Amino acid sequence: MTTPETGSDKRDEAGRAGDGQARSVRRAALGEFLRSVRARISPDSVGLPSGTRRRTPGLRREEVAQLGGISVTWYTWIEQGRDVSVSPAVWARLANVLHLTRAERQYLFELAECADPEHGGVLVDPLPEGLEDCVHNIVVPAYVLDRCWNVLSRNEAMLHLFDGWPDRVKNPNLLRYIFLDPAAPQLVVDWESRARRVVAEFRADVAAYAEEADVRELIDGLLRDSPVFAHWWRRQAVVEREGGSREFRHPSQGVLSYRQITFRSAIRPDCKLVMLMSG
Repeated sequence: MTTPETGSDKRDEAGRAGDGQARSVRRAALGEFLRSVRARISPDSVGLPSGTRRRTPGLRREEVAQLGGISVTWYTWIEQGRDVSVSPAVWARLANVLHLTRAERQYLFELAECADPEHGGVLVDPLPEGLEDCVHNIVVPAYVLDRCWNVLSRNEAMLHLFDGWPDRVKNPNLLRYIFLDPAAPQLVVDWESRARRVVAEFRADVAAYAEEADVRELIDGLLRDSPVFAHWWRRQAVVEREGGSREFRHPSQGVLSYRQITFRSAIRPDCKLVMLMSG
């Protein structure tokens, strides 16, 4: 007879097995990707003599390892898809050695499941071409958030819904609005539940950038200034950012109901387009 406890244990064990299999697939894909990229790099492009006859095109493993500042054994294990611990700094050096394009570099760090330390300043980049125009051509409330949930762009419908908030402050930030602006609990229906959920969503959303200076500054400020944020942040809850129903108590229009949909930019993975669909 299967008890609830043993059933739960089996589900947990199956979940761990699934996670392990997914990691194994990512490691194998990462090894294949590195081998493919290594084969296209000419020795002279990285300052190595190219006159020596080579059995295979591109760089040798030992050359990549030397240029990347790691042991040949360690790099070989990476290409073989073994479960080895590699720091973001090493991944960044390998990306530079292999002359990865922006898309390839992003792919590398996604497979490695860590943030690119040399692209931590992504917030100073302009929005992808056309994204701001897209926001302003959407008829429902829409806005773009970066990794710190700063509002980079918004349309008039969003400005109206939030009763002018984004234009009232110099650098509008959705988290600071929710936890520090006295208007937020009045506007957001069931603010307590939404605030709890928002903290857990933000923790999951910002995990890859947790050590970046702008992220730490934001979190430290909220921990200092908002007891509610501090309470839920220390609970360590993590959930995916999800859509679903959202209700707002507008000062002149009463309760308004929406369905939230969020899209992540392929060019700027730190940016999210959020739309609030009517009904």
